[in-house]
Amino acid sequence: MIKGIDVSKHNGMVDWQTVAAAGIEFVIIRCSYGLQSRDEMFSRNAAEAKAAGLKVGAYHYSYALSVADAIQEAANCREAIECIGQKLELPVFFDMEDADGYKERKGFAFEPAEITGMCKAFVDNIGLDCGVYASYSWLTDYIDWRSIGCAVWNAQWGRSDDIRGYMWQYTDSLEIGGRLFDGNIKY
Repeated sequence: MIKGIDVSKHNGMVDWQTVAAAGIEFVIIRCSYGLQSRDEMFSRNAAEAKAAGLKVGAYHYSYALSVADAIQEAANCREAIECIGQKLELPVFFDMEDADGYKERKGFAFEPAEITGMCKAFVDNIGLDCGVYASYSWLTDYIDWRSIGCAVWNAQWGRSDDIRGYMWQYTDSLEIGGRLFDGNIKY
């Protein structure tokens, strides 16, 4: 098992040398979100994390409301990764959850078959090593992750034995250099 964190522009400037000195060996960085948006810190975070000796993967936060949207989001994500001109050592993860309530506000039905189909469409169309990120409840109630056949990143704070996938997000309060990060374990 190795320890990692995940970050986005919302983490601001990260001191990657401090992160590496704390025993962190990898990072999953948000590269894109929605149909066309990019995380403006992705390129910088990837370059600086690599310079500090960390392995790098990425994630895409989805605003997809259909399979067609998920396919377009896969293209956006791939382009964001290609633009940095660096190879990722870890998979790209598709985050289909609705943390900000966008899907709910748009009247999305939250049907498990549709959500699973959207995840599969993203994974099948990105053309990169890819997996699905979700909380335990989304992995048990909405996403038939076994049928997709990809890596699973399970956000289940407090325990990991129910769904032991590729990676486990075990906390949102891992302190490093006086700052809090989401903490992850890669199996």
